[in-house]
Amino acid sequence: MAALGGDGLRLLSVSRPERQPESAALGGPGPGLCCWVSVFSCLSLACSYVGSLYVWKSELPRDHPAVIKRRFTSVLVVSSLSPLCVLLWRELTGIQPGTSLLTLMGFRLEGIFPAALLPLLLTMILFLGPLIQLSMDCPCDLAGLKVVLAPRSWARCLTDMRWLRNQVIAPLTEELVFRACMLPMLAPCTGLGPAVFTCPLFFGVAHFHHIIEQLRFRQSSVGSIFLSAAFQFSYTAVFGAYTAFLFIRTGHLIGPVLCHSFCNYMGFPAVCAALEHPQRRPLLAGYALGVGLFLLLLQPLTDPKLYGSLPLCVLLERAGDSEALLCS
Repeated sequence: MAALGGDGLRLLSVSRPERQPESAALGGPGPGLCCWVSVFSCLSLACSYVGSLYVWKSELPRDHPAVIKRRFTSVLVVSSLSPLCVLLWRELTGIQPGTSLLTLMGFRLEGIFPAALLPLLLTMILFLGPLIQLSMDCPCDLAGLKVVLAPRSWARCLTDMRWLRNQVIAPLTEELVFRACMLPMLAPCTGLGPAVFTCPLFFGVAHFHHIIEQLRFRQSSVGSIFLSAAFQFSYTAVFGAYTAFLFIRTGHLIGPVLCHSFCNYMGFPAVCAALEHPQRRPLLAGYALGVGLFLLLLQPLTDPKLYGSLPLCVLLERAGDSEALLCS
């Protein structure tokens, strides 16, 4: 979120020395009303996004190309209109971020190259174990990375509706709606740290809609479906917290989008398969090394100074707010 860089989104730091509520300091409504407006706006965005998937009546499963194409249309419309929700929120609360809407939502050129490369590199390090596992079990998949720039390869991908959904449309629209639009609205209410963990709850709950389709097509037992949904909520919420952290630390939307696309490609790590793998020891060592390096490099590779402007959390730290530790 570029709003967290330089002089963007000053609302959180303007009133900190007096420890006043942000909305009161900025001449808006009381903090209680500001929070209710923020939560309701985020809830409306989440419901609109999920609801757009079901405006089309069809007896076909979600992976059918015709269903995917229709959902592309409705999701892109809702995502394109989602910035209007942020504008309406700004008018209702009276909060003036002090920067353009596009900058607030992470669309800026300053620092864009490290913002595109470093978060993706960090995420690939976290997936070191699964990448090693993929090279052992499916060397053809990694060999395919060598021809990633081949025009014929891209042509096949761009005509594959499932690939477009998983690697392009879903990462772009979900990060736009659930990170770029929601975080600016939640941060003035909760603060930056709590917003990192509050925002993903909307993202995780939004994935419960998969239950509808699984029950409809009887893909498993009811108990298994709800257990799977609970598990999916858990890991999507954790992933959402991670991309919200990246969004705040880098001030850009591109990093979370690319990481989202990569994680969709990799899927959830097959830890159980790794435990039973013939080459279990080196594989588990790769898992441990990846997690260790990830934790070691998380702060340095997301240092706000790498991304062009001083982020909002640095301004909060100068104001003596402990919440700025998020970016230290």
